[in-house]
Amino acid sequence: MKIFGFKGGSKMSKKKKIFVLVAMTLLLVVTGYLNIALSKNNSDVPSSTTVSASFLASYRSNKTATRQSMLEYYNSIIASATTADQIEEANNLKIQLAKRMENETILESMVMASGYEDAVVTIADQNTTVMVKSDGLTSDEVSKILTILVNETKVSATNVKVMSV
Repeated sequence: MKIFGFKGGSKMSKKKKIFVLVAMTLLLVVTGYLNIALSKNNSDVPSSTTVSASFLASYRSNKTATRQSMLEYYNSIIASATTADQIEEANNLKIQLAKRMENETILESMVMASGYEDAVVTIADQNTTVMVKSDGLTSDEVSKILTILVNETKVSATNVKVMSV
């Protein structure tokens, strides 16, 4: 084995190889120890409340961005459509999406008005999902949220999923 940079590329003696190997192993052990020791003292570990709040904010942001791109897609169809049927279909899809977004916002407000700090509602064709910022939900709390959603959306309670985040 030739190591370049040591005496013009000559072979390394067995003692030097052992010394380099021991030194590298020792550095690896010290690095691992320091990593563990310093990570235990890290006070910047997020709490579950911070994680759930950032999750809901991130989820809402992603949902909004996706919906915005869908609206832009429908607008591009309308702009490039060649027939009235294509324009009408794209407009209907755009109106349905806008209504869904409005209903989700109203339901989120209603759930938050019932005592939760934050909530995200997603309405799909047959299912509705609700995520609320909570340490845990009791059966009474789930029932309260289900009542709001079933009354407002006319979706069956079996098609509603309630989660605490």
